[in-house]
Amino acid sequence: MAPTHVLRCCQRGLAWIPVIFIALVVCWSYYAYVVELCIFTIPSIGEKIVYLIFFHLSFIMFVWSYWKTIFTNPANPSKEFCLPKAEKERYEKEERPESQQEILWRAATSLPLYTRTGAGAIRYCDRCQVIKPDRCHHCSACDMCVLKMDHHCPWVNNCVGFSNYKFFILFLAYSLVYCLFIAATVLQYFIKFWTNELPDTQAKFHVLFLFFVAAMFCISILSLFSYHLWLVGKNRSTIEAFRAPVFRTGSDKNGFSLGFRKNIAQVFGDQKKYWLLPVFTSCGFALNFAFLFVGHISSAVNIPVSPLSESQNRLLNSDQHANNIEDHLANNTLKSGKLH
Repeated sequence: MAPTHVLRCCQRGLAWIPVIFIALVVCWSYYAYVVELCIFTIPSIGEKIVYLIFFHLSFIMFVWSYWKTIFTNPANPSKEFCLPKAEKERYEKEERPESQQEILWRAATSLPLYTRTGAGAIRYCDRCQVIKPDRCHHCSACDMCVLKMDHHCPWVNNCVGFSNYKFFILFLAYSLVYCLFIAATVLQYFIKFWTNELPDTQAKFHVLFLFFVAAMFCISILSLFSYHLWLVGKNRSTIEAFRAPVFRTGSDKNGFSLGFRKNIAQVFGDQKKYWLLPVFTSCGFALNFAFLFVGHISSAVNIPVSPLSESQNRLLNSDQHANNIEDHLANNTLKSGKLH
């Protein structure tokens, strides 16, 4: 039997196949459009120049956003969410789930956590050995916990989350623009080749196939892009759309929504001039996410709109949160006392 690390390397290598496939399709589409269509097929020089300018603009933005989506590392929980060494040893030695939860509750007193498991327990990852921040989930493909995880995308061989969600949205947007532009400009030559108005040349195959491929990708990307725009407007991840986050008062699918405009700003940032560029401008902060107070937290706590400093990020509402956890521990102590 092959060693585990060898199998893991094979899995990582195979995971790049979808990305390589997309890269090959894009390279072929570039050749087919620039060489076979613009250089060998289109007779008008003015039309060639206009098509090539707009084609390269969409091509550059598409490749740039795709690159950023692939090679931006997912954000992980900071060391503050790891159990102290002594607590970790106690947790591993403890066999009863109730006692393990008590350890987690005590360790979480200084952490800004407001979501729970379906049973109301602290969310803990045994694999990464960290207390999960709000909206954080473990990705089995990447073998790590990812902040504000949306999903693992095989077409980019990466987890889509807090650090690259904007890039992913732009990748969908520019790939849609790229395919629409190709389909729209190729259509008239597609018809001419199809009706034999143009002679049979090597360009015929490329032009016909280019239109079919562009139209096919347009349909599939449009549905996915529309769905993610809807998620951005609701301030939900794909995971949260299928399974609502659980707060102290229960599950709430709109628990993180701040209103349409602020939801958009959470992903694209406050400065609109950077919205269409694949540079990181996401508003908010990776470990704490502002959300509506529907009984989850005391209304006396203020909602931060702009990014906080690292120290503010760690300590946001820590006193309020500590009081909530202390109440929980006190209630558990009373219950255990009654049982004895």
